[in-house]
Amino acid sequence: MSVTRRQALQIGGLGIIGAFGLAVPLTSVNAKSASQLASRNMPKPFQRTLPIPEVLRPSSTVVDPDGHKRHLYKIEQKAALANIVPGLSTPILGYNGTFPGPTIKVNQGERITLEMDNVLPLFHPQWGYRLDTSTHLHGSASLPQFDGYANDLTGLGYCKDYEYPNFQPARTLWYHDHAVHNTAQSVYSGLAAQYHLHDEVEGSILPQGRFDVPLTVSDAMFAANGSLGYNDNTHSGLWGDVILVNGAPWPVMKVQRRIYRFRILNASIARSYRFSLSTGDAMTIVATDGGLMPAAQQVTNWRHGGAERYEVLIDFSKYPVGKRVELRNLSNKNNVDYDFTNRVMAFDVTDEPVDTSGPGARVLPTLLAPSTAMSLKTSDSVKTRRMRVKRDLDVWTIGGMTWDEVVESGYRKVLANPDLDDVEIWEIENSSGDGSIRSTSIWWTSRSSAATGRHPSPTSVGPRTLSTWARARRSGCS
Repeated sequence: MSVTRRQALQIGGLGIIGAFGLAVPLTSVNAKSASQLASRNMPKPFQRTLPIPEVLRPSSTVVDPDGHKRHLYKIEQKAALANIVPGLSTPILGYNGTFPGPTIKVNQGERITLEMDNVLPLFHPQWGYRLDTSTHLHGSASLPQFDGYANDLTGLGYCKDYEYPNFQPARTLWYHDHAVHNTAQSVYSGLAAQYHLHDEVEGSILPQGRFDVPLTVSDAMFAANGSLGYNDNTHSGLWGDVILVNGAPWPVMKVQRRIYRFRILNASIARSYRFSLSTGDAMTIVATDGGLMPAAQQVTNWRHGGAERYEVLIDFSKYPVGKRVELRNLSNKNNVDYDFTNRVMAFDVTDEPVDTSGPGARVLPTLLAPSTAMSLKTSDSVKTRRMRVKRDLDVWTIGGMTWDEVVESGYRKVLANPDLDDVEIWEIENSSGDGSIRSTSIWWTSRSSAATGRHPSPTSVGPRTLSTWARARRSGCS
């Protein structure tokens, strides 16, 4: 079954600094390549093994005044070199120096504090902006002071503690830099990672452990020296010619003949994907941004927008040993595509003894978990708000306001102030008229709806997170 975007909206330091070098303008983009790499340095599909990010372990555990345990985690944001293109090193910014950063796995109700230390260079070595950071846990119901507000910045030599209550149902989240005006460049440079919230429901029906695999998908372009190129076409979007999965170009993963669970995050700046299998077989979507769907959905492809997360089951038991199954990209309107952006990664079916321990190894689930958000009806709405997103002279406005105007107002200018538990309909229109695409992030769990007369798409029947500040400190940073 094919899923369109419109349908999906209906319901629901010095060595590193030297390696960066100067910014390389990449303005010549054609159907063959966006990168300036020599042919010997251009990565080829299916030459690398899929890397799996490490799982971050707590550094210690304390007891809150109410007797509840709290796990403490520490991460350093720092510059590093990555092996992405053959024969060259690529300077990145990373959580603990890796891209993606380490995966954080927590259980529902488990409180954590994440100490985020900024040991980055003072200025971005390639693009020159000041590397103050703000960490946002995308999809979390965090308190305002821990939500990674864009102007809540942590500078070089400072750290900040982010507290996460993790009371929501199981879901795939991700944490990333959210610094004002520089989010795209910093995430593109490597400041992004997955965060998995588990609960008893998903833990009893879906694959766990090594069979629960994070896939962070992004696209990139490279300068001749191996550094990341950056051409966002005057803020209209960046489309790279190299597809990365967990930071590796078009990797290969060896799989057993059983069911695997993949948590797919689109961490690209502008590119949307339409994922499919080379065999044409169906995959089973079991969760969206806001957690488990009420019922599993069988799809042969789906549109996957920026920052969205889907949890997908693939049953490899149907394939013979030695079979290669590719995850492909059918692409979407408004993308800029190149020779190999239709490929994502490959799975090689092996003769490794099948591990059937744990849930979900052999049987695809049908019913999953009820969702309060997905039970909402249009008639529940108490108000309809219409918001216009527009681009004027390379400046984006929402409701006629720029971000700087919001800041200058002391953050008192607001577009919406719904009461707690209110149900509202928000109609968001991009009226730029120039073909520009603008992602809109609404930081809470919701469902999208529109009266178009079409049946809901399989991917729209799950809850969505379409998603404010404690001060950073200098003393006490480890």
